[in-house]
Amino acid sequence: MNPHTDLHGRTALITGGGGPLGRAFASSLSDAGARVILVGRDEAALADAAARITKEGGEARTAVCDVSAPESVRALSSQLTDENVSLLVNNAGVAGPVKPLVDIEPDEWDDVFAANVRGVYLMCRAFLPPMLTAGRGDIVNIASVSGKRPLLHRTPYTASKMALLGLTRTLAGEVGPQGVAVNSLSPGPVRGPRMDRNFRLTAQLTGCTPEEAERDFASRAALGRLVEADEVARALLAMLAMPGLCGADIDLSAGMIAPA
Repeated sequence: MNPHTDLHGRTALITGGGGPLGRAFASSLSDAGARVILVGRDEAALADAAARITKEGGEARTAVCDVSAPESVRALSSQLTDENVSLLVNNAGVAGPVKPLVDIEPDEWDDVFAANVRGVYLMCRAFLPPMLTAGRGDIVNIASVSGKRPLLHRTPYTASKMALLGLTRTLAGEVGPQGVAVNSLSPGPVRGPRMDRNFRLTAQLTGCTPEEAERDFASRAALGRLVEADEVARALLAMLAMPGLCGADIDLSAGMIAPA
């Protein structure tokens, strides 16, 4: 636990809570004293993540929701009227296709923006009002270093993450004066199943091996490696320990944005 981050008495809602990064966020926030609500589409994955937290003495609740669907988010909000959510971590998202723009179908493009941008808008729209009434709260949007530098064959993903940075900064200006801090956290490639999938698709597209695709990608970072989920989770806690942080984007990419 970060000794400077005490979240006792606060309830944190994490979307994409059943995935590796969502689990890491939930575990770190729970260790810091927060009650956590894990939200996602995979009920079994959510239940497993919550069980691990409760086994370690934390408080966890799960709720199934498709954040890209307005009716699903409305149902989630109604389901959680008994909760005082003061920390929203918008982590849910999809990687999208790995192919040249001219080969991407409109439905593929729309699916990425629905999850990565509309989902954040819908969740903020649903859970901001109580924070504004209370005059305090935190929203952290999980963006990506890919929203700040080119990533070939991933146009819908990079465009969606650039859009998320704009959403974050603008919303921070809207609600900051009312006591709600909105920031974004931009990880570099996080080691795990999603990046393994991307490396396999890149290998198929370019004719290299997945291992070569990973080495090439990691070589673009100043530290020459991917980042780990627990490193990103620790960065989230560090952000919450900085009460003056608002409208900011924190880069945690092992130096992926550093010039080559």
